[in-house]
Amino acid sequence: MGIIDHISDMFEVTSTRKSKRKPMQTVEIKVKMDCDGCERKVTNAVSSMKGVKSLDVSRKESRVTVSGYVEPDKVLKKVQSTGKKAEFWPYVEYNLVSYPYARGAYDKKAPSGYVRDVPQAFQTPNTPTERFTSMFSDENPNACSIM
Repeated sequence: MGIIDHISDMFEVTSTRKSKRKPMQTVEIKVKMDCDGCERKVTNAVSSMKGVKSLDVSRKESRVTVSGYVEPDKVLKKVQSTGKKAEFWPYVEYNLVSYPYARGAYDKKAPSGYVRDVPQAFQTPNTPTERFTSMFSDENPNACSIM
């Protein structure tokens, strides 16, 4: 079997072309758009990219959401090539944050219902305040055995 394995290794056909498909993902970008022309320019630029499955442009929130088999950095560069100032979406919904008024989280320029995505705004697990709050909760039947 050693000779046959050696001969088969010598004549093994390998493909040099690797077709790695990008994973399906959603990219959210903050873009300053003032008029219909700005919106149209960004829409045309992003929709012309290969792999884009859906595109949602919200001028009111200054937000572009792209879903498909795309790379986030390439989408950002494509939007920036239109001449618009663009960055990845820096906000998270207000109700997902434990401390929305933490330093750096509250942003006056943020759309309604959003705060900045900063680590100080999220509660770390197993903090004493979380344990004490759940200890005396009305929803916990074993909360207080003294009363």
